Amino acid sequence: MKQTANPNAARNESAAGRAGEADPPYFATNTVRLNLRQWAFVGGLILAIVLATPCLWKRLERFDIGTDYRIPYDLSKDYWLYQRRMERLDNPEQVVVIGDSVVWGEFVLPDGTLPHFLDRETDATNRFVNGGGNGLFPLALEGLIGSYGGPIHDRKVILHCNLLWMSSPKADLQTEKEEKFNHPKLVPQFSPRIPCYRADANVRLSNVLERRVPFFGWTEHLQTAYFNQNSLIDWTLADDGGLPPKFPNTYKNPVSQITMVVPAAPEDDPLRGPASPRHKPWSTTGEGTSRFEWVDLDTSLQWGAFQRLVNLLRERGNDIFVVIGPLNEHTMIPENRVVFRKLVEGVRERLDAEQVSNFAPEVLPSDFYGDTSHPLTEGYALLAKRLFEERQFKEWLEAGAESSP
Repeated sequence: MKQTANPNAARNESAAGRAGEADPPYFATNTVRLNLRQWAFVGGLILAIVLATPCLWKRLERFDIGTDYRIPYDLSKDYWLYQRRMERLDNPEQVVVIGDSVVWGEFVLPDGTLPHFLDRETDATNRFVNGGGNGLFPLALEGLIGSYGGPIHDRKVILHCNLLWMSSPKADLQTEKEEKFNHPKLVPQFSPRIPCYRADANVRLSNVLERRVPFFGWTEHLQTAYFNQNSLIDWTLADDGGLPPKFPNTYKNPVSQITMVVPAAPEDDPLRGPASPRHKPWSTTGEGTSRFEWVDLDTSLQWGAFQRLVNLLRERGNDIFVVIGPLNEHTMIPENRVVFRKLVEGVRERLDAEQVSNFAPEVLPSDFYGDTSHPLTEGYALLAKRLFEERQFKEWLEAGAESSP
C-alpha cells in the first residue's frame, strides 16, 4: 500500500538543510537602503544641480539683445529671462524705463517705443533700456521687480504710472467676484489680500517658491521658450485644434525642441508697426463716450502697489523719475475728464510729498493714440520730445545718481 508523504516532515527536512545559513534580508532583492552619510551625499548632489543649472544655462544658451531690445511678446511670462536681460546692464549710465505695455509698446515695433525715441533725443544707442512688460500692472510689476529686478540698482530709473489700472474697482482688482487677470504668479499671494484672486493655498505657495528659487524660474523658462508655455506632458498631448484632432508632438523628441537660442521676436511683426492694421488711431471722430469709475487713491490696491514699488527701487539705490500717463483723455466724456485730472493732481501731490521727481505730460493729439492708453509711433516720438522739453526731467537726467534716503 502506497504511503502519503508527510508534509510536515518535508518542511522540517528543508529547514534542517538550511540550518546555519543566514536568512536573506526582507526585500533584499529590490530595495537599496542608504545610510545617513549616503543620504547626505544624495541631498548635496541634488542641491548642487538645483543651484548650478540656472547659472550654467546662462553660459550655454545664446541670448542676443541688440538695439532696442524688449522681451518678445510670446515670452512675456518668462520672468527668469527678464532678470537675465537686466543682468546685461553693463553701463551705469543706462536708464531703465519700467512699466506696462505702454512702455513695452503694444502697437509699435521696437524702434517705435518710448525708450527708442528717448535715445534719439540724446543721440545715443541703448542708453534707455526697455524694461516694460506686456500685460503688467502695478500689483504684478511690484512682484516682477521685487523677485526678478534685483540687477536694477544704483542707477536712474524712469517709472511709468498708468492710471488706467485705477479706472474701476475691477481694474483695481477690488471686486469680490473671481476674475482672471494677467500674471497671477507675480501678484501678492497672501498679503495684501486681492479679493478677486481665488487660487488655493497650494498654488499660492508654489508661486512664492518659484519666485524665490531660481531653478523653478529656469524650468518655467524652458516651458515658455521652447514648449509654447506648456509643461512637457501638456506639450506632448497638445492637439492641432482640428476635427478629428491630431497630436503632432506625440512622437517628437522633446530634447530636439531645445535649440539653446532664446527665441526672438519676428522682424516683421504683423500685429505691430506702421504697416500693421492695428497701428491706427483709436477713433475717426476723436469723440469719446467712456465713463470710468475712478477709485480713490487711499483705497486703491494698484496705487498701494505702485507706492511700494517706488520705495523698493529707492531702497536699492535708484534715482527715480515718474512719468504719469499721458492717458488718452479724448476717450472720456467731459465730466469724467475732470475727475481724472483731479486724480492726476492727487498722484503728483503724493509723489512730491515723498520727494519723487515726476511729470504729467499733457494729452497727445487724438490720432496719436491706438486705444485708451497706448500711443502710436508718432505719439511716442512726441512724448519723448515733451519729456526733454521739461526742465525738471532734464535736470534729473543730467544730475548724478543719488541714493535714496
